[in-house]
Amino acid sequence: MSMNQKTLKQLIERGEIHTVVVAFPDVLGRLVGKRFNADFYLSQVAAHGTHACNYLLAVNMEMDPQDGFQVANWESGFGDYEMKPDPASLKILAWQPGTALVICDYLHHNGKRVEEAPRSVLQHQLDALKKKRIRAMMASELEFYLFDTTYSAAFDADYRHLRPSSDYRIDYHLLQPGRDENILGSIRRECSASGIPVECSKGEWSRGPQEVNVEYAEALEMADRHVLFKQAIKEIAHREGKSASFMPKFAEEEAGNSCHIHLSLQQGGKNLFWDSKRKAPSRVFHQFLAGLLKYSPEFCLFFAPTINAYKRYQSGSWAPTRMAWSMDNRTVGFRVVGQGASFRVENRMPGADANPYLAFAAMIAAGKAGVDESLDCPKEYKGNAYSDPSLPALPSSLAEATDLFEGSPLAQKAFGPKVVEFYVHTARLEIQAYNQAITDWEKRRYFEFF
Repeated sequence: MSMNQKTLKQLIERGEIHTVVVAFPDVLGRLVGKRFNADFYLSQVAAHGTHACNYLLAVNMEMDPQDGFQVANWESGFGDYEMKPDPASLKILAWQPGTALVICDYLHHNGKRVEEAPRSVLQHQLDALKKKRIRAMMASELEFYLFDTTYSAAFDADYRHLRPSSDYRIDYHLLQPGRDENILGSIRRECSASGIPVECSKGEWSRGPQEVNVEYAEALEMADRHVLFKQAIKEIAHREGKSASFMPKFAEEEAGNSCHIHLSLQQGGKNLFWDSKRKAPSRVFHQFLAGLLKYSPEFCLFFAPTINAYKRYQSGSWAPTRMAWSMDNRTVGFRVVGQGASFRVENRMPGADANPYLAFAAMIAAGKAGVDESLDCPKEYKGNAYSDPSLPALPSSLAEATDLFEGSPLAQKAFGPKVVEFYVHTARLEIQAYNQAITDWEKRRYFEFF
């Protein structure tokens, strides 16, 4: 459950909480940090924070320090940044008995945010909205593949020949998810009990994929829920002798894992995207949507940050390939749904690898630019966007997305040069690592025939 400092103190005094996890989301959207004895957290860390080596912003997935970063490097000695707990993020973890968790902001020693840190990137966009008393309300739909294979066994098998939890495609099926209810029910109940309120779970269109929907919230709270939700699913899967993967495209013949993001703006308790007098979408909505359509290709790096992510964008795959908007049409990049208070736009570009802080920030920045520039929104697209070559295409690779992001004047303006340089360098290191790797595909194709 969510709680305040006073409640935490009472639980610690009663012996119900013995450990507090102090975490911050890294560049990859992973939670990293430390575990504290609860008494020490309460007496020292809650007020003063803690520290962590700044190399955490300059490592690859294998935790190897990478060259070329200004924010952290060997020349500066890889010193510390401050981790300042955000008391609003404090939660009890139902799947880890006796444990609470708090998410931190990553700060310089002078107390200023580290601009490049993902949570800072989102907060910067939210600060601009707050000046106009606007709240960004968001929800991210996370999909993942569930395997009967444990993480250790999958590692030992080099991630080959893994057994999905179902033998057939299970989209909306009730039989197979019923067989997996021990783990899916645990995810729904334990996450809800931990302050991550879950709406429902369902099978997805493939062998083994699941979707579990978390209730919408303000953008920062939703991003915090998102990263903790992923952590919970992996830990619960491990506990149950299974594994869960959020890899965007696990198999060529199957659908990928998406992270559809829903967004609306509120001011004074009203949905700014809806004109209540006309009972129709507002002018602000159309301008915001125009900004999303114009600038999202330039921000695709924040929606699809890995090599694998771009393999989702295939015709007929349930992932978009073209930039267009439409009412309740799953072939376009932006699907518009709901009415009145629930009226919102769904961004279908992000995969499950997306860092929610960055993806949310990109949507807000793009849409806000549309409003600031009073952009005209194109007419609603009707039909199958997959088969219409006249529509603008999404970037086809991480390299293309990186070039677009680097060359975007809006990215420089909205996020700042430091942030742009940082994430461009991060992406290019990933591209370099991939280009140097020898894949199984290459071995099968070239070993004998040359």
